[in-house]
Amino acid sequence: MKSQIRISNHADCCQIDIEGVIGVPEEWQFDTPDQRVATYEKFRSLLGRISQIDTPEVVVNIRSTGGDVGDALLIYDALRGLQSRITTRCYGYTASAATIIAQAASEGLRQLSPNSLYLIHNSTCSTEGNAGELTEKAELLRQTDARIADIYARRSGGDLARFTALMDENHGNGRWLSPQEAIDYGLADALLPPSTHEGVTHNLVRGWEKLLTRLGLRDDALPLDRNTLKAEENRPTPPPPKDDTLRATIAPTTVLPAEDPSVSEVAQSSNDKAYAEDARMFRRQ
Repeated sequence: MKSQIRISNHADCCQIDIEGVIGVPEEWQFDTPDQRVATYEKFRSLLGRISQIDTPEVVVNIRSTGGDVGDALLIYDALRGLQSRITTRCYGYTASAATIIAQAASEGLRQLSPNSLYLIHNSTCSTEGNAGELTEKAELLRQTDARIADIYARRSGGDLARFTALMDENHGNGRWLSPQEAIDYGLADALLPPSTHEGVTHNLVRGWEKLLTRLGLRDDALPLDRNTLKAEENRPTPPPPKDDTLRATIAPTTVLPAEDPSVSEVAQSSNDKAYAEDARMFRRQ
């Protein structure tokens, strides 16, 4: 899934959407530069836009299963350096490097969707080399794990050893946490309020409307009640029901007389009918 960062500036709030892979996985390092979408280099330029706007609120919407730890740490530091009040909101699978960015929120503003899942685990890498090189890389991984666990511990106010143990579960693969478990561990502060879900749904609807408009598939000329069944105007209105709770009635539907032949009737094509008419004319001569 290609990574993407979008920033929407408003007068009183700036929305930042972080989706897909955080940074660039190691196997993509030698691909074209335009794939470095969510890396710190481009994110820093976007933060430059934010710093020029007097925005008291920044909301970071995160939909990501992780990615490059280095880029996530840099994004975390960049967000923590802002003077704004920062809220992070996690949706769906929030895992690995994405959980680091989620910790960048202001006090008490790390929020989770009630349907999300949260995963922290030890850092991983792909490498090759001799024994000395592999030993050096293993030490780097241990140092990285220590830095990540320290962030979790500082933001949660919990014990460092607790997060080290949680990350080390299942041979270092960690464990998926429910939203409430993430809150209990101190990795998040609260569930998203219902009004937030309504706002997300509204944004999705508006997005689809804009897309259909660009594609020319939206017909605004259709009546608003186009999905409402209507009785025929010349049909007498049936008496109101005895149940006063029913405020509207719909008359039974009717169909036009059937024009198709019945099952027992043999249908004739236009040619068959013409041939039969010719035959009748010849018989009359």
